[in-house]
Amino acid sequence: MSGPVRVALIVGGGRGIAAAAVRALANDGLKIAAMSPSGSAMELARSLGGVGLEGSNRSVADLEAITKLALSTFGRIDVVINSSGHAARKPVLEISDDEWAEGYELYLLNVIRMARIVTPHLLAAGGGSIVNVSTSSPFEPNPNYPVSGTFRSALASFTKLYSDEYGPSGIRMNNVLPGFTKEDPSTVPDEWTTRIPLRRAASTEEVARVIRFLASEESSYITGQNIRVDGGASRSV
Repeated sequence: MSGPVRVALIVGGGRGIAAAAVRALANDGLKIAAMSPSGSAMELARSLGGVGLEGSNRSVADLEAITKLALSTFGRIDVVINSSGHAARKPVLEISDDEWAEGYELYLLNVIRMARIVTPHLLAAGGGSIVNVSTSSPFEPNPNYPVSGTFRSALASFTKLYSDEYGPSGIRMNNVLPGFTKEDPSTVPDEWTTRIPLRRAASTEEVARVIRFLASEESSYITGQNIRVDGGASRSV
């Protein structure tokens, strides 16, 4: 006898890697609840038999609303995907206090807030998996992404702390660290990928397959980790 249908809540699933993850999880049979500011995540989720809302990962009310929608529609939550893009690509001392504060909310506090909201429901479901879409540069800072890299380095610490506390209850949290990623990697000029050992960009679907793996029971003994999906570009060991 099969178990209950698993449910995935995706924040920021309107385009790019997160949208590819929505499709990958739906293809695995998960029910989808998705949210993004533009409404495109809602449209994608509905096209796949799921539900969605327009909302921001900076809003506690919106995070609570998509959680309530998932629970009222499907009765449980098993998987959470947190995703947001880059911002404030400036020299570090030209970044304003407001831009640093925005980055703190976009890249770190968004995950903390969602964990606070959803963890009781994951506990009620008997466990679950949270996957955060990070960046390839939290441990090798990239001057092109100073705000993102700074706060996603802190995200790695939070992920380890959360995993320590909730691992005994069967809840896992991991970060995916994508490198140069495009919807269609074939459009990327060769000279842009000379520092990548695989000599190409990743497709959004390739990164989504890693997210799907971390969301599934196939990764049941993996938690508190930062999984690089960067074609070998990172130099640290």
